[in-house]
Amino acid sequence: MSESVENLQSFLDQKVNSFNHTSFIETDPIQVPAQFTTKENIEIAGFLAATLAWGQRPTIIRNAMRLIILMNNNPIEFLLNTPEDEWNTFLDFKHRTFNGIDSIYFLKALKHIYQNHNGLEQVFTDGYLKDGTIFSVLVHFRKVFFELEHEHRTEKHVSDVMKGAAAKRLNMYLRWMIRSDNTGVDFGLWKQIPASALMLPLDVHTGNVARKLGLLTRTQNDWRAVEEITAKLREFDPNDPVKYDFALFGLGVFEGF
Repeated sequence: MSESVENLQSFLDQKVNSFNHTSFIETDPIQVPAQFTTKENIEIAGFLAATLAWGQRPTIIRNAMRLIILMNNNPIEFLLNTPEDEWNTFLDFKHRTFNGIDSIYFLKALKHIYQNHNGLEQVFTDGYLKDGTIFSVLVHFRKVFFELEHEHRTEKHVSDVMKGAAAKRLNMYLRWMIRSDNTGVDFGLWKQIPASALMLPLDVHTGNVARKLGLLTRTQNDWRAVEEITAKLREFDPNDPVKYDFALFGLGVFEGF
């Protein structure tokens, strides 16, 4: 490893240490699942918060919290025990282009997953067991999620990596559920997919910072860019490459790098 590369890794490691601690939760959508202690509620609240994670962060958090309130602050209990004909309160929900129709389908799909597929962790794990890649995880999850009858419009709210999507929100969700360290930010709930397999949640901020640092040459924020940047980060830490999400995101959002 050249001196300049070692210096870059050292710089990024310092930034990970700066941003990867519990104060990060106060401004991040991860605070939505962090209010829960039961596994299923963390999974469901996390998935819904990640789904809404585009736009202004205070708005994302506020709207995700509203979804949880509509679920009586107990998502798994609501999904399994509240009759679907009582779900109409969600019809007025709106976050950017995610509307009431989308909300109700998401609830039905989640209920279906917990009743018929042994829950979210099992669905994502089944995808991983195909070939040990997050690409297969996301392809399999999307297939299962849209098994029920649905409006075509709702499909745009679950990224399709088969069409080259960067899948920032799903990769962020997987980071939350799988990564485990001693800082108290990510949950480390899911044990069958290793942190070494995770892919960077690539968005405008992390992409711009990565290009300025020479970690990413591809100009589009698509799946190929996710593969390129994550491969580079694996050179720094093969066991936990996406810990650098804290560094790249923090540099972009908090430090205006």
